[in-house]
Amino acid sequence: MKRFTAQYVITNSGPPLKRGVITTEDDGTIISIENTNGNLKEEHSIEFYNGIIIPGFVNCHCHLELSHMKGYTSRGMGLGGFIEQVRSTRDSTKESIFASVCSADNHMFKEGIVLCADVCNTSDSFKIKKESRIRYINLLEVFGLNPDKAERRMEDITNVAGTAKEMDLQFSLVPHSAYSMSLTLFRLLKNESLNNKVTSVHFMETAGEEIFLSNQTGPLMSSYKRSGLMPPRLETAKNHVDVILNEITKSGNLILVHNTFADRKTIRMIKERGNLFWCLCPNSNIYIENQIPQLNLLIEEGCEIVIGTDSLASNMTLSILEELKTLQFNFPDILIEDLVLWATMNGSKALGEEERFGSIEAGKRPGLLVLENVDLQNMKLLPESFVTRLI
Repeated sequence: MKRFTAQYVITNSGPPLKRGVITTEDDGTIISIENTNGNLKEEHSIEFYNGIIIPGFVNCHCHLELSHMKGYTSRGMGLGGFIEQVRSTRDSTKESIFASVCSADNHMFKEGIVLCADVCNTSDSFKIKKESRIRYINLLEVFGLNPDKAERRMEDITNVAGTAKEMDLQFSLVPHSAYSMSLTLFRLLKNESLNNKVTSVHFMETAGEEIFLSNQTGPLMSSYKRSGLMPPRLETAKNHVDVILNEITKSGNLILVHNTFADRKTIRMIKERGNLFWCLCPNSNIYIENQIPQLNLLIEEGCEIVIGTDSLASNMTLSILEELKTLQFNFPDILIEDLVLWATMNGSKALGEEERFGSIEAGKRPGLLVLENVDLQNMKLLPESFVTRLI
């Protein structure tokens, strides 16, 4: 049995507790949370921290397979240029990919991540995930603009799904994005994902997406042509609303990733779908487009926000705290309770794992972290804030 306390405890099941005491089993299962109302009695068995105790972080969007690409891409290229660089440099040896994924997995654990939705195009990361201390939800991603090759694309991802099933790994089949899928492929995938618990899709990451869908021009079209990926015939959805409401399974939760250029009209129209979560990866958005999502707009529209790190191809570190610090810097009025809620409880709900993760409650095993070097008076993160894993 272990006991922890700090200046504040954010449980996500009520207001922050001043010097609340958390008692856990040795395996991290929460036994009880005591509200001391700030009147902590000195007891030798209680570990005290000068910070804020929170549940473990949930990473709702990652690409572990790209971990070997850290430093391979250039900043500020825009999405089209970034995709071209990824395509031209993605291939590497199995040994290099394995070592990089292993290192990234260990780093995420040390950074306090307990649950992660990881996008996969291959089975390269499966062995590491099977043995990881992090719980992974594998989102097996398909893409392809050529409608004549849609069946082959589905065969490829179905083979990856077969490996995941053999290894008893949780997975869903998911689309990459509106701009990278033929309607034929969308519809084949929809038929294979009718019972998805979790689906994700890259969403409105660049202004060029809407231009490409509406009139088949712009930087994404130029990128496809330069890469030789433009099919003989092009059949895409006309807009993002059509994709969300008509071309993606209505089963389970849908995580919309990036949302950098999401506008109020689109947000309101697609909320008809229900069970939507809006994943922000601000450091990746800054790296690729030098843009950041309109957080205040998402809040005004009542969007359920979650947090992701994206990949080391577009980020310097897979740290949820660094994503939160970027949001805090750009939106200084946001309170730390909200940031923590998005990165813990909301993420666990999005992934359907709230029975174990996301909040500090008796019977759960969410992991415990302590945020240190924070502004405790104003409840804000600082550039020098850091996280330490307790359990």
